[in-house]
Amino acid sequence: MFKKRINEQFRNNVHIAEGNVTFHQIQLNTISFATDGIIIDAAAASVKSLFTPFWEKHKVDGLYCTHIHEDHTGCASWFEKEKGVPIFLNDRSGSEARRKGSYPLYRRLYWGTRLSFNPISMPESFESRTSKWRSIHTPGHSYDHMSLLNESTGQLFSGDLYVQTKTKVVMKSESIPTIIDSLKKVLQFDFDDVFCSHAGYLPRGRTQLLNKLQYLQEIQESVLTLHKQGLTAKDIQRRLFSRTYPITFFSYGQWDSKHIITSILTEASSS
Repeated sequence: MFKKRINEQFRNNVHIAEGNVTFHQIQLNTISFATDGIIIDAAAASVKSLFTPFWEKHKVDGLYCTHIHEDHTGCASWFEKEKGVPIFLNDRSGSEARRKGSYPLYRRLYWGTRLSFNPISMPESFESRTSKWRSIHTPGHSYDHMSLLNESTGQLFSGDLYVQTKTKVVMKSESIPTIIDSLKKVLQFDFDDVFCSHAGYLPRGRTQLLNKLQYLQEIQESVLTLHKQGLTAKDIQRRLFSRTYPITFFSYGQWDSKHIITSILTEASSS
């Protein structure tokens, strides 16, 4: 029922493995990066057999996970047991990592079950074999989300901060105003290349992050303007996001354009 495949690339000294899981017309992907002795993100448990040959090609000093979601930490337990390397994760989600993953059925169908693992707190700065790195807390997609900046090469590993320029649906737990703040924060640093855990390699990545920031700010302004005119969240959704995507039905509404609007209105009402 679920078709799975993997594709490998090599861009600017970064090895990229992208796994895709397809069910009918809904395709989701998960990406892991290998560079300078470290692995960034551990893919999903459901595609472990596809990714392990990729990871086995590399001498690994450590695994760095951008956040706790199961398509980024699904094989962390494999690294712990089979490779014996330290696993770094924002300590905000350390206790969650030490329990077996608990998340909705549709996510388990795509990504399998994340087993527990024992992470080490993500350092603010660290060194790989030849590079100096900085970890940057960039919440919004998830409370523990980190972006990893290779300060030596000017490459940003953005986790799920970008994904795509024109966001149309988000999870109920996400916050557009917080993502806006995180984009502003990360754009203060010096980088050009961006490696996104879903979009992959982004040439001129800084420009693409700037474009996403501008898009979200425009959406935020439109939502607030329409709300002041008396439109309800549902009315605003019909005006700004007329299309309903298959993932909304498949996820029982966990992914929906309405969450973009409600997160903006919630933030506005509390400020």
